[in-house]
Amino acid sequence: MSLAARLEAGETVFSAWSGIPDSLTVELVAGLGFDAVTLDMQHGGHHEDSVLRGIAGVRLHGAHPLVRIPVGRFDMASRALDFGAEAVIAPMINTVEDAAAFAAAMKYPPVGARSWGPSFAMPRQGAADAQKWLETANRETLAFAMIETRAALAAVDAILAVDGIDGLLVGPSDFSIAWSQGRVVDPALEEMMPAIASIAEKARAAGKHAAIYVVDPRLVGRYHTMGYRLFALGSEAAYMARGATAMLDAARGSITAMG
Repeated sequence: MSLAARLEAGETVFSAWSGIPDSLTVELVAGLGFDAVTLDMQHGGHHEDSVLRGIAGVRLHGAHPLVRIPVGRFDMASRALDFGAEAVIAPMINTVEDAAAFAAAMKYPPVGARSWGPSFAMPRQGAADAQKWLETANRETLAFAMIETRAALAAVDAILAVDGIDGLLVGPSDFSIAWSQGRVVDPALEEMMPAIASIAEKARAAGKHAAIYVVDPRLVGRYHTMGYRLFALGSEAAYMARGATAMLDAARGSITAMG
């Protein structure tokens, strides 16, 4: 089942977050049990070649490949789709114009202006019928606009109304900086939680998806009650740190237990 179909069915989807531009590392992350893997080109080290190669490793484990492009790199949105990404996340979508440019790169005509060329995407998804691909790609490839600023929050209804925008993804760290007028970076900032809840509510009311990056996994339940269903969790560094801590604690504990 595609990512789009799972979200449409109301499933909860957990995505790993990858910033290390190495296909072997991506493949290992894809095997950790997440439903999806997001390759980060904005703050992570991923680039065109690592995205091209990394998507293959994600699909090898049956996970859904997503890509976060750099700010304003809507040309890379089309590239990511042609490489086989099922969804693209665009940061700093602050205006309707930003959203329209992003949607244009993501969707084939008449919705957008995406150029034809899925030479990697089709075989990676086991597709052989070009006509069927054309007829289904616009609904099967998802465009997530990131909401991270007060300007984006003010324009959220208009952004959601753009044909070709399939959902919103909240970046809570940047949002906390904007919300506090630059005082603090706190992705769990309590005073912004009503605004974060309103973003999910507006997305779902518009028939679109609500997603969020989660720094503290204990917040997932709270976000879920708000209406979020796609959650991006952690990073390779976090996975390694938690795993190493658990292994060292177990090893040291075993010595203590032996007296």
